[in-house]
Amino acid sequence: MSEMRGIQIVAKNEIGVLRDITSAVAEKGGNITFAQSFIIESGEHKGNALIYLEVDGGDFDSILQEISELPTVIEALEERTFERVFGKRIIIFGGGALVSQAAFGAISEADRHNLRGEHISVDTMPVIGEEELAEAVRAVARLHRAEVLILAGGLMGGKISEEIKRLKSFGIPVISLNMFGSVPRVSDLVVNDPVMAGTLAVMHISEKGKFDLERVKGKRV
Repeated sequence: MSEMRGIQIVAKNEIGVLRDITSAVAEKGGNITFAQSFIIESGEHKGNALIYLEVDGGDFDSILQEISELPTVIEALEERTFERVFGKRIIIFGGGALVSQAAFGAISEADRHNLRGEHISVDTMPVIGEEELAEAVRAVARLHRAEVLILAGGLMGGKISEEIKRLKSFGIPVISLNMFGSVPRVSDLVVNDPVMAGTLAVMHISEKGKFDLERVKGKRV
């Protein structure tokens, strides 16, 4: 099995740059498993594009060399992949103290696992309002390495529930607090204690944890 490797590229902000870079990867037998690109807003490289790729297989040294020699590329460097740096991600949405308590449980448990060599990161964002929460849940499918979503609040339903159903088709389980509304009915697990919700999410994605969300799917704890 080939090792995933990362390439960070600073390139001119011109039409066709991404095409040329991806063509170089393909020509050398590499498969791009993740890509992101944005314009640098400040500093020495302001106005240029920062492109990051994760490549599986192929002749990596030749890929890196060919990309470096493209006329639009300013620099190209090998970097550690996001999986090796930040690891798996837990996403927490909701409002008020419930979000902070769920984050406390997740961060405390992740710290214990990361000290043993794992890589688990926790992202939180306070969000209120049905439309705003529904949009946030929908966007989780586009988040690289997102493994579990925790919804921490007192009332959620409607469009949020519909987006949960869609999100689960991407293989991302949802842990909900025991709240009013339809969200608990469509979540994979309903937990009364927000700290426990965060703890269980980490244990589920941990390589060394003993908790498997699939075994308690649809239950309330």
